[in-house]
Amino acid sequence: MKLQELKTTDERIQALTEKVKPFAERAYKHDKEGTFPFENYNELKEIGYPALTIPRKFGGVGISLVEFLRLQETIAQADGSTALAIGWHMGITKHIGENSIWNEAKYQAFANDVLQTGALLNSAATEPATGSPTRGGKPETTAKKVATKWVLNGRKTFTTLAPVLDYILVRASIEGTEDVGNFLVRRDLDGVTIEETWDSIAMKATGSHDLVLQNVSVAENDLVEMISPGNQAATGWLLHIPACYNGIAKAAQEYAINFASSYSPNSIQGTIADLPNIKQKIGEMELLTMQNDYLLYGVAKKWDNSNHTVRQSMKTELGAVKLSVVNHAIQVVDLAMRIVGARSLSEQNPLQRYYRDVRAGLHNPPMDDMTIIQLAERAITKINNKTKN
Repeated sequence: MKLQELKTTDERIQALTEKVKPFAERAYKHDKEGTFPFENYNELKEIGYPALTIPRKFGGVGISLVEFLRLQETIAQADGSTALAIGWHMGITKHIGENSIWNEAKYQAFANDVLQTGALLNSAATEPATGSPTRGGKPETTAKKVATKWVLNGRKTFTTLAPVLDYILVRASIEGTEDVGNFLVRRDLDGVTIEETWDSIAMKATGSHDLVLQNVSVAENDLVEMISPGNQAATGWLLHIPACYNGIAKAAQEYAINFASSYSPNSIQGTIADLPNIKQKIGEMELLTMQNDYLLYGVAKKWDNSNHTVRQSMKTELGAVKLSVVNHAIQVVDLAMRIVGARSLSEQNPLQRYYRDVRAGLHNPPMDDMTIIQLAERAITKINNKTKN
């Protein structure tokens, strides 16, 4: 059954929930062995998941941002690494198609590949010398025009999904100019290699290795987008990041409550779920997840219901969602571990993996310090305008 054949969001969520159950069982193995869950992506392709965010005009379903986040959270409750990784493909595919960023024929050819084979895409923008692209550093990866081709050279870090990518959107500086562009590069081209450098203790199964480009030749029209310097546009699809960590937090919450409801030391009557101090922690977890859901899905719904002008005024809101949800998710996992106690530190206990994985959210864009500055500037402007009036 392809998800595209189902009529409602709830039907797709139910089908996906069943499909990803084995992901949770595999997560321990891949985390422990440092391996990549190829089977997860094969199974997501079987149900047509990679194509759901392709707009209807290009043959996809064109799911809303709210549905996209709910589906991503469903995967994250089973395996955070897989959710975060596939989320980049889903979000970028959605963003490019909805905003007509590429030439229409170029996007349609890509969309057809996703629809027919489940082809996967991610961007490669981060470099050792520039850090996060959100900080504004100019890429050291270069693109040189040679006749009717572009020749690319450079190294990219944190290329999530590297083991299964079919397409890579490479950000490069154009030689002889101050311009920066995004180039669509097929993984199977000569000179494209993946160096397996990913050794993080968090999100170990994302396959976020280095991409190395050595005299990679691409067509003239593979320069699919020019990157404007300075202030970047608001991008609602990046909410897949907090949705992922919200899903991990909910998995930790569920584990802790199941544990508390079944653990009955002989020093008490009933289970530890009946104890006031445990109820306090369970209540705190529930409050934090409620706050996460209201903020995450409230802002996502606003995005879905807004025009382009309103969406471009939401950049600070989107950053606030990411900051709040991720930090709350970390608190939820911490509370879950306090409920379970020392057993939560066992290598075989999923909570220790949730603890490591959820902290990775602090290092996904946008960064907390940038969001706080934006919130401060927004508050100052709001109050100053009120005072003038």
